[in-house]
Order: sequence, then C-alpha cells, then structure tokens
Amino acid sequence: MMELLAVLLGLVVLAIPVGVIYLLVAQSGLRGRIATLEADVARLMAGAPTTKPGELSPERDNPKTPATSPKRAESKDKAPAQPAEPAAARVVAARKAVKPPPTPNGPSRGQIALSWAVNNWFYVVSALSLALAGLFLVQYGVENDLFPPTARVLAALAFGAVLIGGGEVIRRRYGDGPDRASAYIPSVFSGAGLVSLFGAVAAARLLYDLIGAEVAFAGMASVGLLGVVLGWMHGPLLTTVGVVGAFAAPLLVGSTVPATNWLYLYFGIVTAVGLAVDTLRRWAWVSLLSVALGFGMGWLTLQGGGTSLTVGFQVFVLAIAGLAILIPARSVWPDHDGLLVSGWAMQHSGPRTGFPTALAFVAVAMASLGLIWTSGIGADAFWPGVTGLVVLAVALALWSLSAPALQDMALLPALGLIGVVALEGQMGGSVVRAFEAAYAESAEADYPIAVTMLWGLGLGLSALAAGRALRPGFGVAWAIGAAVFAPAMAIALEVTWQPAQVIGAYPWALHAMVMAAVMVALALRFARVDSEDKTRASLFVLSAMAAISFGLVLILSSAALTVALAITVLVAALLDRRFDLPLMQLAVSVGVIAVGARLIANPGLPWALDAPVWEILLAYGGALATFVASLWAISGKGRVSATVMLDTAAWSTGGTLMSLLLFRLLERMSGVDNSNSHWAMGLYATIWLGLMTAQLLRLQDLGGLLGVVRAGLAAVFGLIGFGALALGLTLLSPLLTNWGSDVSGPAVFNTLLVAYLFPAIVLGLAAWQLRYRFLRLGLSGVAVGLSAVWAFAALRHVWQGAQGMELSNGFLQPELYSYTVALLVIGAALFYQSLARGSTMLRRAGLVVIGLAVAKVFLIDISGLDGLTRVLSLVVLGLSLAALAWFDRWAQARASSD
Repeated sequence: MMELLAVLLGLVVLAIPVGVIYLLVAQSGLRGRIATLEADVARLMAGAPTTKPGELSPERDNPKTPATSPKRAESKDKAPAQPAEPAAARVVAARKAVKPPPTPNGPSRGQIALSWAVNNWFYVVSALSLALAGLFLVQYGVENDLFPPTARVLAALAFGAVLIGGGEVIRRRYGDGPDRASAYIPSVFSGAGLVSLFGAVAAARLLYDLIGAEVAFAGMASVGLLGVVLGWMHGPLLTTVGVVGAFAAPLLVGSTVPATNWLYLYFGIVTAVGLAVDTLRRWAWVSLLSVALGFGMGWLTLQGGGTSLTVGFQVFVLAIAGLAILIPARSVWPDHDGLLVSGWAMQHSGPRTGFPTALAFVAVAMASLGLIWTSGIGADAFWPGVTGLVVLAVALALWSLSAPALQDMALLPALGLIGVVALEGQMGGSVVRAFEAAYAESAEADYPIAVTMLWGLGLGLSALAAGRALRPGFGVAWAIGAAVFAPAMAIALEVTWQPAQVIGAYPWALHAMVMAAVMVALALRFARVDSEDKTRASLFVLSAMAAISFGLVLILSSAALTVALAITVLVAALLDRRFDLPLMQLAVSVGVIAVGARLIANPGLPWALDAPVWEILLAYGGALATFVASLWAISGKGRVSATVMLDTAAWSTGGTLMSLLLFRLLERMSGVDNSNSHWAMGLYATIWLGLMTAQLLRLQDLGGLLGVVRAGLAAVFGLIGFGALALGLTLLSPLLTNWGSDVSGPAVFNTLLVAYLFPAIVLGLAAWQLRYRFLRLGLSGVAVGLSAVWAFAALRHVWQGAQGMELSNGFLQPELYSYTVALLVIGAALFYQSLARGSTMLRRAGLVVIGLAVAKVFLIDISGLDGLTRVLSLVVLGLSLAALAWFDRWAQARASSD
C-alpha cells in the first residue's frame, strides 16, 4: 500500500510542472487577447477606426493621399503657385543644419540573455523539473530497489522518449515560435527528454555496468545526434537544456564508483553536440557554454579520479581545443578569417574579432594551461603534456595556412612548452631528477636522452615556424618566432636543468653549434627568398650568433670567452657592412653589453686584479681592438645606436685597461698585494668616473629611451666612483689613518698621484666637455678640491716621508712655510692666466688663493716664527701682497680699456 502511495505521489510531482505549464500557456493566450481588446478600446476613444493587429489605416495604406479638408484644398487652389525649388532647397538646408540624434547602442548579449531569463524563468524551471524527474526516477529505483537495473534504465529511456515525443507533437500542432501561445513548450519537453536519455546511458555504464564502453559511446553519439536535430528544429532553449543537463547527468545519477577515463569521452561527446548545434544555427553562446562546461567537468573528473586520470585529462583538453576550432569551420581545415585576437587587443577601437576566432583562442589558452598544470605531476604526465603542447602548436601552424586568424594562437602552446620545461627543472621534478642521476651509479650508463629530445623539439618547432614564414601570412612574426624559440628552449634548459653538469660542457656545446648551423642554413634560405629586404635573414643571423656565443660560453676560459664575444660583435658589424643588414645593430648592442658585463662585473675587475697581465691584455686589449674595428666597419652606414654603443665601449674599455695596467705596475713597485689601499680606491674611482663621463658625453646627443638608459648608467657608475673616492679620502687616506697602506714611490711621482690627481683630471675633463651647467660647476668644484688634496699630500710626503703622513704627527716649520709659498705661487699663476685669457673669474680665484695664504700666515705660520725670521717673513709677505695689489689694479684697468 505504501509503495502504491509513493508511486501516486511521484505521478503528482511529475504532473505539477505539466499543470503549471498548461496554466501559463493559457494565461499567455488570454493576456494576448486582452492586449488586443485594450488597443481597440483606445482607438475607439480616440475616434479612429479599429484595426486588426498588423493592419494599416487608410491613410497609411495610401501615404500619398493628402489628409486635408476640402476647404483647405480649395484655399490652396486659390493661392498663388510657389516655385518648388526654393522650398526643396530650404528643406535640404534644414536637414543639413539639424544633425540626426546619435543612434543609441543596443543592449549587450548579456543583457538580452538576462532579460529573456527574467521574462521566461518559468520555462527554465519547468525544463529543470522535468529533467530532474527522469534522473531521479533512476535514483528512486536504486534507493528503494523497486526494479532491476535493466528496468530502471529502460524506464529512464522511456520517460525521455515520451517527453521528446510530446514536445514534438506540441511543436507540429501548435508551433514553437515566440509569437505563439505554446512558445518554448516543445523545447522544454524535448530538452528534458534529452537529459533523461543522457542520464539513462550514463547510469547503464557508470552505475550498473550493463553496457561496454563501445555501446555507451554509440548511445551517447546517438543521443547527441538527436540533440543536434532537435536543436535545429526547436531553438536555443532546447539546446541549452540538453547541454547543461547532459553535463550534469553523471553528477545526478548518484554513482558511488570513482571517476574513470570514460567520463572524458562522455563530456567530449556532449561538448561536440553543443558545438555542432552552434555551427548549424549560429547560436554563439551555446558553443561558449559547451566549451566552458567541458573544461570545467573535465577538471572535476580529474579531481575526483586522482593522478591516474592525468593523461586522460591531457588528451581531453587537447580534443576540446581541436573541437572548438574544427566544428565551427565544419572541416578538418579551419577557415577562421578576419582580425587576430592580438590585433584586437592592441587597438583602442575598431572591429572586433569574430566569435569563432575568439572561441578558438579561449579553447587553446585553456588547453595550454591544462597541459602545463598537469605536466608537473610526474614522469608519466610530463612527456604526454609535452607531446600535447607540440601537437597543438604544429596543428595551429598548419591550420593557419587556411585560417589566418589562428596565427597568433600558435604562440600559446609554444610558450607553454618552454614553461613546462623551465618549471620541471626549477621544481626538481621526477624527469629532471632521473636525468641528473643518469651517471650516478655507473659512468658507462646509457646517455640521458631527455635534454636532447627537448632541445630537438625546440629546434623542430623553429624549423616549422621558418617554413610557415615562407607561406602567406605574417612572415616577419613567424621568422621572429623561428629565430627565437630554439635558443629560448636551450636557455631554459641551461638555466634550470644545467645539462653541462651531467653530460659535460663539450657535448652540450655541440648542441649549440648544431643549432647555429641550422640557423645559418635558414638565413641563407631567406636571403635568397628576400632579395632586397634582409630583415628575416638578419633574424636568423642573430640567432646563429647567439647560439655560437652560447657554445663559446660553455667551453672557453674567462679571457678567451670575452674575446670570443667581442669577435661576434665585429662579425655582426662586418656582416652589416657586407650585406646591409640593419638588424645587426641589435647584435652589436647586445654584444657590447655582454662584453661590458664580463669586463666590469663577471668576472670583471675582481678577476683582472689577480689575473696574469697577459690575460688582462688579451681580454681588455682584444675587446678594445674589436670595438675600434667594429666602429670602422659600420662607419657611413647611419647606424646611430650601434655607433654610440661602440664608441662608448671603446673609450670605457681603453680607460679601464690603462687603469688596470697602472694598478698592476704600482702593485709591483710597492711590493704590496693589497687592493684595499688609497691608490686602489683612486684607480677604482678613475675607472668608474671615466665610465660615468663617457655616458654623460653620449647623453648630450641622445634622447628617448636610450637617453634614459644612459642617464641611469651614468648615475650608477657615478655612485660607484664617488663611493670609492670617498673611501680613499677618509677610511683609507694616508693623511687620516694607516689602514690604506703607506705611500709608495718617489716624491711627487708616487701613489698619491693615482689616488687623487687622476680622478681630478677625469672630472676636470668631464667638466670641460659637458654642456650641462650644474654638472660643470659641481664636477669642477670636486676636481679642484681633489687637486688641492693631492698637492697638500704631495708636499707633506716631501717633508714627512711615507711613515709620517698622518696629520696626528704634527707639522714641521719649513713644511708650513712651503704650503704658504705654494699658495702664493698658485695665486700668481691664476693672476697670470686671468691676464692671458682676460678672465675675471680666474682673477677672482687668484685673489681667493692669496687670501688663503695671508690667512694661513697670520693664523698658523706666525705663531711658529721668532726673531729676524718672523720679520723677514712679514716683509716678504707685505712686498708680495703690494706687488699683487698693483698687478690686480693694472689687470682691471686693462680689462676695462679692452
């Protein structure tokens, strides 16, 4: 009895949505009739004849008939005739003067969908109720064990068939258009029936294992084909109900069996059904919904089934991307045309990318992310993920021949491949661990092939991109990809996998040389194809030079590598001179930066301070020679950026070489191997301030981004140079402490010269050549101050020697007198120069120096003198000042007369 009541209750529940739909349809018909009656009443009240919907009034039927009364017609006949042309002219002028209002933008697709859902939500609820009824019918039989498994599946199939049949009867008899009272009802019934059929097949396979995978596949395909046919006849509502319900069916049948790879096949078929309906009826949002749900349900399946389903997920996402590209095109060779997604993203306004192209881009991006994400799970997933990315990149490259809008999408899996390789090495995955342990147990073990395979894939994709660049399309972009991808893969392997530590430097360098040979062959090929424009050939020349440099880095010593890199700069300049390759400027610039980094930073100056002199001459002298030769090679070619880079590098390298040789000479003369000395700081300051000066001099002729780079480099070099100078004047100064080693060498020509006078000369030359007033004044002041420090320290070394340089040791009386004489001599020299050059500034500077000498005599010197020495000193000072005063008045008078 209770079971009978439960069945009756189930029938009542099933009848509720049907009754609701009937009442809503009836109410919809009544609402339409009431609206027509209200319109007729309004016309009667306005005095107009009633018309049927869609019927025109007499005036509207004959718009040329005048709607004027006979009196007005008669008065018009009596009125004098007016010429028609002025009136027409006035009308045209009025239309030109009054601009039509701008056409308002229509609602977006999202607003249209939301509006439809708000107005027709009851159809959605009804379809959901009926769909759940078919699925819960199976679940009810499971929970209560009323029917055997076969009967439960057959009941769900029968229920779905009844719903589809009922929907088809209503469509044929009453229609399914939006203007009919039965609108959307056939779609509701048929969509719910499709969900019930999908659920029945899923239950037969997942719950009861009544059918095999082949039969289940055939059943799903049949239901999917039925859905395409019904979607074509009924409309988008049925398709939406069928797609959403089919995706949700495996979740609603209540299976306790863990997820299996069979679900990927199921979700792939449902996705294909949604895409097929869209390609027939062009309901774009159906495809978007199908693809989004396909990726989402695939991810949920992977989460539910664990790592054992990883490879299946990789195949699934790859298949979804292919379906999203091929099904809208209805061919194995897509035909996507129009604006590329990258072109649409870079423009501010203009035409949009076509929906099939945008859908393909989303699908490719999601598939690439899925393959990247799963490739790091383990060795069993790494190689399938790599294979999937390669297959996707190759397919897009080939498909773009007939579908040019797909060209930029090949970049996504290509970048994903490099990302997978880099992440595997960075995270220390199982594949890279196996590679590192190849020779751990035995040196006779088999050669580890993993790195070579990945390197080969990179080189193969570069070759494919080069071949694609020879076909119609964005030839330069494909050539850039071909020239960059293989070196990028090699760099990713070098940085994260470090193959040289496992297979050795020479075998790994051989990989780079093979890559260089391939790039040279491609350069020759494109040079023959592009007879005049050598842009693409230049790209492959750059790639070949980069590969050669990479190989040299692996096998050469520090000095030899620096020279080899400098030679690549010269080769680039010679190639530009011989074949007119403007892009060689890039190779020259990058090469100069690389050589400069090796000369200054790594191994740089720390290496040069301890290396043999012949290696210093080889590295710095060889780099200087190649820079000068490169300047000659590009002279007259108009290569502004390359000329600036080479000129700066030549001057900087020459100054650095001279400073290093002098440093080594002083080190040998002093016999002290100490880089933390006052003269070492002076040399550092001279080098870095010379680099700063070179940047500032070139900054005067540049602007834009290159000017900003120059200014930044000048600031960095200046900070380093002035920092070293500050150390030499304070903590390491022989005048203040004994930490900076003693002064070495004879009087005047000693280490003080290097410590203070050399930087002063560099800053003085910079102030002389620069056009920036504030820099000239500042650098001039620092140069004068350093010169004064050097002169003072040199005189003190004459009187005190190397051991008594510290100021704490006091002063000798003749030493103090010599400082006064020196100041007087300097002041007199400045007066003389002011007369020779007619410079008021020099005359005033001389007066300042003389004033300092006078102040020194009265404040310091006179306290240490006595007797006739004090008298004689004051007499000499007085006569000297009188003579200088007369000289100053004479110089002023002469300047005024001139």
